[in-house]
Amino acid sequence: MKKYIIFATSFILLFSLLHILSGILLTYAYTPDITEAWNLSANLSQEAVIKSRQHPFLLTLFIAFLSATIAYAIPKKTTKTNNRAK
Repeated sequence: MKKYIIFATSFILLFSLLHILSGILLTYAYTPDITEAWNLSANLSQEAVIKSRQHPFLLTLFIAFLSATIAYAIPKKTTKTNNRAK
């Protein structure tokens, strides 16, 4: 049970951290095209359309896989350290 609590906690923390870091990197890499936005503003419709050029599901899946892999390794490191101390 202790291993599961360590795994679940580390997974949630790592997943959140990596998700926030990927958001920061995507925000940093984003360059808006102001001239195109200004030219398109005259023809705006009354509907909101959300588009994405990337597949955010694959990025989220990769982050979850990376977080789970690291979270799986953390209990193994802590239990090895605790066993040596005894």
